[in-house]
Amino acid sequence: MAEGVVDTVYADGSWKNSVEGDERALLGSYATKEQAVAVGRGEARRRHTEHVIHNQDGTIAERNSYGDDPADRAG
Repeated sequence: MAEGVVDTVYADGSWKNSVEGDERALLGSYATKEQAVAVGRGEARRRHTEHVIHNQDGTIAERNSYGDDPADRAG
């Protein structure tokens, strides 16, 4: 799987996407979680990596993998 998990988070009054290891937000900020998730999902697919979607309180709501995970992995 590629490096740089894409995170969708709520910070400073808006929803943002970031890439692990890069503190800059990807493609701006968004008024709604749904908008940010759509952009984050697209970026994770483009990078062939994982997309971690957080709730407003910071807890993880959902994880999706867009990499080439082996079919026989545990879990």
